[in-house]
Amino acid sequence: MVKIYYYKEDDSPMTAPHDSGEPVAAEELEKLGVFYKYIDSQASVDNLATERQYKNRDYITLDGATFPGGEEALNAKLDVFFNEHIHEDEEIRYIIDGTGYFDVRDNNDRWVRTLVEKYDLLILPAGIYHRFTLTDDKFVKALRLFKDEPKWVALNRIDGNTESNEFRKEYVASLSS
Repeated sequence: MVKIYYYKEDDSPMTAPHDSGEPVAAEELEKLGVFYKYIDSQASVDNLATERQYKNRDYITLDGATFPGGEEALNAKLDVFFNEHIHEDEEIRYIIDGTGYFDVRDNNDRWVRTLVEKYDLLILPAGIYHRFTLTDDKFVKALRLFKDEPKWVALNRIDGNTESNEFRKEYVASLSS
């Protein structure tokens, strides 16, 4: 069962649970435009990809033991993923093995943390503020799906230009409709 809760701000590492003890219902993720589904077969993932017109895919493995450049390089990559950002495309991740955390901002700008594990599929809409990190195990293997050519362009909130981004504006407008 997926675990979703409000993120507790404290000094522990980003890979720690940061569990506030305040659960969030999966329906609340849906209201934010986030799609979650538990899928335990590749055929079902392939069917969903066809239904949603995802034409491309790749795989990513983040592993402290085998990451090119070692754990220091992995930590640097996680720092990039953990910067609050948006994308101009949906972000689709299917967890093949391992665990990680996706954090998204709710309507009150609070972080909602979702623990993703094997067979969890998460689709984040274009324009939603989010970030990702691993759990303390520092291992995940995921399938990434794309509507068009694979790309990963993050627009960081701290840079100050995301609120005027057309995809961010469309996302915010979708919340009030």
